[in-house]
Amino acid sequence: MIGYVTLGTNDRDKSSKFYDALCGELGVGRMMENDQFIAWGKPGGGAGIGLTKPFDGNAATVGNGVMVALEAKDEAQVQRLYDLALANGGSDEGAPGDRGGAFTPDTSAIRTATS
Repeated sequence: MIGYVTLGTNDRDKSSKFYDALCGELGVGRMMENDQFIAWGKPGGGAGIGLTKPFDGNAATVGNGVMVALEAKDEAQVQRLYDLALANGGSDEGAPGDRGGAFTPDTSAIRTATS
């Protein structure tokens, strides 16, 4: 049902380095790019993720309550994604662990790297 998710950024270079690292670990690369927008994913594959400076010209801001979950294949990959997120500018608001029956990375590290 979801085709892609787009996140706003105020620092395209820093944010693109962050998502290049995470998406590389997930086995996908950049599939679309121009001066304002970058999208990662596989054409014809599952949902992709995009990064852009807001089209209205205003600063990108964090959406309170907004979360993007990246699907990992196992707990080892969750840990690698978490480590990559921190190594590429993310911040730690909670280590990976069980989130109500599902072992998922804490996406707050991703949120902080896109602003």
